[in-house]
Amino acid sequence: MTWLSRTCFSAACALSLSAATVTGRVVLRDSHEKAVRMRSDYSGVVLWLEALSAGAHGGPAEQIPAHAKMIQKNKTFTPHVLAVRVGTIVDFPNFDPIFHNAFSVYDGQLFDIGLYPPGTTKSFRFTRPGFVRVFCNIHSTMSAVIAVMDTPLFAMSQSDGRFEIQNVPRGDYELNVFHERATDETLHSLRRHVTVDQDRIELPETAISETGYLALPHKNKYGREYTAPPDDTGIYPATRK
Repeated sequence: MTWLSRTCFSAACALSLSAATVTGRVVLRDSHEKAVRMRSDYSGVVLWLEALSAGAHGGPAEQIPAHAKMIQKNKTFTPHVLAVRVGTIVDFPNFDPIFHNAFSVYDGQLFDIGLYPPGTTKSFRFTRPGFVRVFCNIHSTMSAVIAVMDTPLFAMSQSDGRFEIQNVPRGDYELNVFHERATDETLHSLRRHVTVDQDRIELPETAISETGYLALPHKNKYGREYTAPPDDTGIYPATRK
């Protein structure tokens, strides 16, 4: 009898700890972006689960990737949105024939990797969760976002809007959404309760409106307006404070 009780208890534990996959799709509405309007590109939305129950312990232990990469080429950060775990080192290789200087003085963790030449790389370790707005101190049109997550239970939408969060323990969660062209009020309204009680959970479609979003100009790392565009000779004097 004792043996049978222990067997049932072990089976129950195995069931409660079994991992599931949460999938779904996002769509973007009311957008002025050409990629969205012309190609229905719904990529770059970050979605993550926050545990609401004791059984939802945040996912199995995983080794945090040592490095992620955000390249600079054609005066563009690629990928435009990058999601990483807390503690990840992000490399910023410069594939342009000109100097760059990635920095952030906005949301999330502040950083400044300085001016560096073509064909070289600089790196930065992100140790605080949050959403980091990344810019170049030389080229005002360059921008990106690094989503630094303190959970392994996150995913990013693909161009068709599909996403998949893997290795989710059974339990109750709150689904959260981040999209850089949505207001805080819109994102807050999209939060939803998710019960993970089977191996695969397909969520209803999530429609994200970009109504109310304003693309505001940003300043350089010294808090000053950008000067005239550089001539891209490949050599830049240090930007004055």
